[in-house]
Amino acid sequence: MKGLVFLGDRRLELQDFDDPTPGPGEVVLELKASGMCGSDLHFYRASDGPATFGLVSDGPKIGGHEPCGVVAAVGSGVDSLAVGDRVMNHHYSGCGSCVDCRTGWQQLCSVGFVVYGATANGAHARYMVARADTMVPLPEPLSFAAGAAISCGTGTAFNALSRMALTGRDTIAIFGMGPVGLSASLFAHHMGARVIAVDLSSERLTLAAAMGADELIDGGATDAVEAITDLTGGRGAEKTLDCTGAAPARAQAVRSTRTWGTCCFVGEGGTIELDVSPDILRRQLTIIGSWTFSSIGQADCARYVVERDIDIDQLFTHRFTLDQAHEAYDTFDQQTTGKGVFEF
Repeated sequence: MKGLVFLGDRRLELQDFDDPTPGPGEVVLELKASGMCGSDLHFYRASDGPATFGLVSDGPKIGGHEPCGVVAAVGSGVDSLAVGDRVMNHHYSGCGSCVDCRTGWQQLCSVGFVVYGATANGAHARYMVARADTMVPLPEPLSFAAGAAISCGTGTAFNALSRMALTGRDTIAIFGMGPVGLSASLFAHHMGARVIAVDLSSERLTLAAAMGADELIDGGATDAVEAITDLTGGRGAEKTLDCTGAAPARAQAVRSTRTWGTCCFVGEGGTIELDVSPDILRRQLTIIGSWTFSSIGQADCARYVVERDIDIDQLFTHRFTLDQAHEAYDTFDQQTTGKGVFEF
């Protein structure tokens, strides 16, 4: 089979791989959809692909960490899944027995973990093999593309809002209208919050409005902190969420949070410089980090989407086949689109 490999420096290649077979406790997933996530751009742009981030592996690995499809084969010892089951993949695998693994947080495994799509073969291919306990049921009403989104970007947004305990009484300012920020805007709107969307791209701000954002701020043309302060009667937003990982946006998220408010970071990498007393201490801020979600949280997100009849598919502005990979990542790299997905 062909699998997409990130070579670094915006280079990628479809390479030949053997069709996988399941070992004990594993299943083979026949991919129906493989989402494109902002984290993939880190691997795409970096000088040495995933290895740039210390994700060293034994040879090239297939990219893509938003897998969704049907079980094609099961290994010995697997009795929780059957061929034909519709599933998403929680794209981490740990030891399986520590406290974090047992509660669904395999990416926090104290022994160590693999990341499907980085240190193990991922979903940008026709098939992938993974541990059976990393599979999460895909509810029948959801499309495979929606399941792929929930498998990282959209699930990440849902977990962040849950950690912040967002309510319909809150105003939330969301920085960055990539797939995670757009998902957060969509969820926050459905939760009844007032949503302020901030981005540098007019195209993405238009998409944010379609997701339910009440106010749009062009961060390149306007001081976002001043604009959010004005829109909230001088108080600032009760909740702020940074989905960019960019230092200026992170600092603006902190400084546009009202006294006693909560600021959450989900954007990966980078640094931030703050003046601790005026920016944090003297406004009694709570600042939290939120890294993806647990397998239990992934299932909760899917259930929430179904019960509230939320249209996750509207996040997708581009759909590709795998042989369009160069076009797909060149388009996504412009950071003016909604979510992209490979469909099989």
